[in-house]
Amino acid sequence: MSEETRNGTGSGTGSGAGGGAGIEAYAELASAGPYGVRPGHALITMVEPHPGHEYAYNRWYEDDHYYAGAMAMPWMYAGRRWVATRELQALRGPEKSAVAQPVTAGCYLSTYWITDGRYDEHMKWTVAINKRLNRDARVYHDRTHVFTSFQDHEVTVYRDGAAGPRDVHALDHPYAGLILQVIDAEGPERRAELVERLRSRELPRLLAGSPAAMVTVFRPTPLPGDRMTYVKQVEGVDTRLTLLWFLERDPRDCWQDHFTGLEAMARDGGGGCRVELVAPFVPTVPGTDRYVDELR
Repeated sequence: MSEETRNGTGSGTGSGAGGGAGIEAYAELASAGPYGVRPGHALITMVEPHPGHEYAYNRWYEDDHYYAGAMAMPWMYAGRRWVATRELQALRGPEKSAVAQPVTAGCYLSTYWITDGRYDEHMKWTVAINKRLNRDARVYHDRTHVFTSFQDHEVTVYRDGAAGPRDVHALDHPYAGLILQVIDAEGPERRAELVERLRSRELPRLLAGSPAAMVTVFRPTPLPGDRMTYVKQVEGVDTRLTLLWFLERDPRDCWQDHFTGLEAMARDGGGGCRVELVAPFVPTVPGTDRYVDELR
């Protein structure tokens, strides 16, 4: 399949600008290749709207970009937006974070699942459509990407074993909160060991009796060279892990009892890594500006 056809820009007739040969390419794409439901990859993006642009950014992202720049794309099958009010930002740590400077930066978080084995196809599409959106003045530039990366799934650990929603449901299930945790292993050769320690010891211990139903663990991948220039290249590709804790309670109601120790998790678990960010969020309410007036 040609690049032109894959990106839906082929010539021809039909209901859209990519009709004819372009439309036939959709059938070709769907007829072969992986199409399971496992979240093999994720897009995790934490963004800070510039001061004074909070309302405009929220409406642009929610009314346009969430769909045209994400959910309408092939193989991206689930998404959820999250927000950190100033009260939630105050719970973050560590104070000297390698991810967010200051640690309160990044009050909106978006998370998306991508079908396992379809990362390359999705990336071709996403780069092309975001270039088009930028040309058409449909990209909001008064924002800063604090932490944005595509990531590969490593493991999911559940509190209740086989009971309850699976990771495939996590972005559709009405969870009350989310914790974004970023950890760096001491070196590339230590990351696999860290994943195994988290899977077998640390996460089961921390999940037991907590309001967190599951933790998904991802590792970042480099962004393509032809990415949009306002998104910086991913750091820590060989050492970093990203953990998403899905909470059944609002993090503001249970932080002190269950999650203040996440900053020290790596140290207490035997060392070999650094916790770079622990940041709680609550879900946005689609179609509204709820929480926007609580960001600053």
